[in-house]
Amino acid sequence: MATFAPLYIWQQPDWPQLRFDLSEASPALLRARELRGEVNGMARAIGLEGLVGVEQELWTQEAVATAAIEGERLDLAAVRSSVMRRLGTDDAGPTDRHIDGLVEVIHDATTNFDAPLDTDRLCRWQSALFPGGTTGIRRIAVGRYRDHADAMQIVSGLPGKEVVHYTAPPSSAVPREMDAFLAWFAQTRHAGMDGIARAAIAHLWFETIHPFEDGNGRVGRAVADMALAQDTGASTRLFSLSRQLLKDRKGYYDALAVGQSGDADVTPFVQWFAHAFGEACVASSQVILSSLERSRFWARHAQHPLNERQRALLRRLLEAGDGGFLGGLNVEKYLKMVRVSKATATRDLSELVQNGMLYTVGQGKAVRYYLAMPGWTHGVAAEAR
Repeated sequence: MATFAPLYIWQQPDWPQLRFDLSEASPALLRARELRGEVNGMARAIGLEGLVGVEQELWTQEAVATAAIEGERLDLAAVRSSVMRRLGTDDAGPTDRHIDGLVEVIHDATTNFDAPLDTDRLCRWQSALFPGGTTGIRRIAVGRYRDHADAMQIVSGLPGKEVVHYTAPPSSAVPREMDAFLAWFAQTRHAGMDGIARAAIAHLWFETIHPFEDGNGRVGRAVADMALAQDTGASTRLFSLSRQLLKDRKGYYDALAVGQSGDADVTPFVQWFAHAFGEACVASSQVILSSLERSRFWARHAQHPLNERQRALLRRLLEAGDGGFLGGLNVEKYLKMVRVSKATATRDLSELVQNGMLYTVGQGKAVRYYLAMPGWTHGVAAEAR
């Protein structure tokens, strides 16, 4: 009788006894922990008041990125509004049931990390992603594991020229597979396993089973977030893992593909995940530094009276960052933001220049306005400034 070599990790005889070599993975894991320690230190330095804005930014990044990984573009204003409501900040911004559901999943995974992870909770997460039970115009099974007879495959390419990248276990095996996964997730919580490695294995394992008809990526990244929150024992979000995964989406997909097609030794995926998490912490450090810069800017200019238009403009310029306004700000661009006369707009900008909050480059119709932030160049040559 002919024998066939297993194509995927779940077909291996020792599945699902996933393991990793701690000595090989230690350098990447230690580096990730060092970078997370630096973020924690910066968070303590910024204080609780400053940390609120950082959390809002990182929560927003996470929601936007985890959807973008799946090719879905979310309205940024609606995401920010949903995050602010979820974090307890009153906000009258736009609402979107789909976005609110995603933010709620991220929030629950991170803040309620002590609550058990079970089938019911995972199904509620998946259901929250698809209000109305549809993805686009297609109806899908929500709030339950997949049960269709067709193979669950990850496919790319045009019709007739599809490329199958991965085939998950059959639907009939999903309940049994998920029982084993959830038992492992509970048993390893206090078993002394490295927490970052545990998050990596949990994510790879969940994505390998692919238990739902849709939403597996977003739910699987929430599982990783929950494991990382359990590792720190804190519900404060100080990183956006999905933002880093989106930044290296090809590397992310490649790492999953390699992990899912190998044997039960998942050391390479643990190493890759630890590196990605470390880079996420580096990006978080930049968010915290930017928040500190904004706080110092407002403190330096606290004595200057501002109207609401000017305050909104400065907030936007601060959020855009160094060089964020391509070509600089001029009166015409400002008029697109506010409904005032050209004379009023020019007066608003002139007052900000007089108070040292903006500076100008050029003259006449070519004048451009830039935020006067120490260290920011806005891509303008020094002699021009």
